[in-house]
Amino acid sequence: MTAEPIAEPTAEPGCRWPVPPRDGYTVDDLFTLPDLPPHTELIDGSLVFVSPQRDFHSTVIDLLVAGLRRTVPKEMKVRREMTVVLDRRNGPEPDISVVRAEAVTSRELTRFQAADILLAVEVASPDSEARDRDTKPHKYAAAGIPHFWLVEMTGANQRPVVRAYELDPVSKAYALTGTHRDLLKVDAPYDIAVDITSDALDAL
Repeated sequence: MTAEPIAEPTAEPGCRWPVPPRDGYTVDDLFTLPDLPPHTELIDGSLVFVSPQRDFHSTVIDLLVAGLRRTVPKEMKVRREMTVVLDRRNGPEPDISVVRAEAVTSRELTRFQAADILLAVEVASPDSEARDRDTKPHKYAAAGIPHFWLVEMTGANQRPVVRAYELDPVSKAYALTGTHRDLLKVDAPYDIAVDITSDALDAL
């Protein structure tokens, strides 16, 4: 009696993963590969897919976007979840960006250049914590983005804390300028004051 051959597993239609080129993907690939999941990022030539997000992540973005837009000067715009091209092999997608107004050239725009970005904001998630705290800030700093905020959930009441950083143009590294709880108040890249208490989150 002979054993039946074991069938090789086959991918279901529509489930084929793209095969990366030998030298990794480029930013051009990020915008031309078909059927990529929404909010796919490019980090060091590798595609990074976004996991389902917590309510905290979505709500904090909404809270900060509304607060940033309240006082944004006319020469700047606030955008959420748009690709920023840092170089040929890196196209991350900050949760929030403050961009130069002249960079918003079309409603069909899909990306900004690093030189257009004045502030990049990342709201850390469990699956992206290492990228948000280490990989992305280093790359944003190397690309010359002058301001970076890291937002994390802390405490038993799950409230946000915002750490604000400013670029040292000599070292090309970020220096911490403040840690903000309850009230996010800064004067760069413009005067900003946002209530980030748990009550403010609960009201959304």
